[in-house]
Amino acid sequence: MPVNHTEKGFENAIEESLLTKGGYVRGNADVFNRELALDPETLIEFIKDSQPKEWQKLVDVYGTEVSNKVIRYIAKECDQRGMLDVLRKGLTDHGVKIRLAYFKPASGLNPETISLYSKNVLTMTRQVHYSQKNENSVDVLLSINGLPVASIELKNPFTKQTVDNAIKQYQDTRDPNEPLFKFKARTLVHFAVDPDLVFMTTRLEGKKTRFLPFNLGDNGGKGNPPNPNGYKTSYLWEYIWSRESWLDILARFIHVQKDDKSERVVFPRFHQLDAVRKLIADSRSAGGKNYLIQHSAGSGKSNTIAWLAHRLANLHDEQDKLVFDS
Repeated sequence: MPVNHTEKGFENAIEESLLTKGGYVRGNADVFNRELALDPETLIEFIKDSQPKEWQKLVDVYGTEVSNKVIRYIAKECDQRGMLDVLRKGLTDHGVKIRLAYFKPASGLNPETISLYSKNVLTMTRQVHYSQKNENSVDVLLSINGLPVASIELKNPFTKQTVDNAIKQYQDTRDPNEPLFKFKARTLVHFAVDPDLVFMTTRLEGKKTRFLPFNLGDNGGKGNPPNPNGYKTSYLWEYIWSRESWLDILARFIHVQKDDKSERVVFPRFHQLDAVRKLIADSRSAGGKNYLIQHSAGSGKSNTIAWLAHRLANLHDEQDKLVFDS
């Protein structure tokens, strides 16, 4: 991919990759509901397409007000239970069970679940005006079936803006109380990205917001290695955000961690995600062996072990047989 050194060119390159290779469709910023912080058109169309019988039951309940009533109920559930819980478990409205996303099953034994998984609509929406107070916008919003899950701020050093400027933008101008940024309730992760580096956070807290690196590492050091085919950070949209990878992260990796004093959303670092996926792929074909995973101190070994154990417990091989029996 030829490298365009403008910020708009950088944004264009990401959009083109996601739309042509990543399994996304272009979202419409004009229909984004600022009050409820979601895309009502995509959400309603997904429900109608994937659950026509359930939708008809809701029509029978609400009549001509069905779309507005359902959208507001979904928003309320997201506010009260959190986006992740609603995406994974769905909701019940007047006795009607509604799913808001379908995740890939561990095996291919049930063709219906595979068909429903294909119904998911992933959107990449640019320049989304999210506030009812001003005309601030985020560069990119990633959503699943109309529900926003990630915000992205893009910068380009050739315009004298780097990932540090994106981080500062989140800290200084992104109000955590805006519906789109409310902790757990809407976007689950926020990325600061330039052509060389990626940082992310799962909670905006003004100037206290803490970003973690989401980079590949370069010869045992920080950052990312040179990419002869384009941007150093292209792994982010070509691999991490690609349809199957992104749905897998939402289904099996992100989790809410609670203790007596606090609550946080845990999003996998790149090295954690990479380790788990490589071991799963090898175990699926080789039946499992002894492995050594090297993580530095404080880099999340416990979460890597937990994610891996969870995946191994229901891992199926290419013939849809369980790889392990304990």
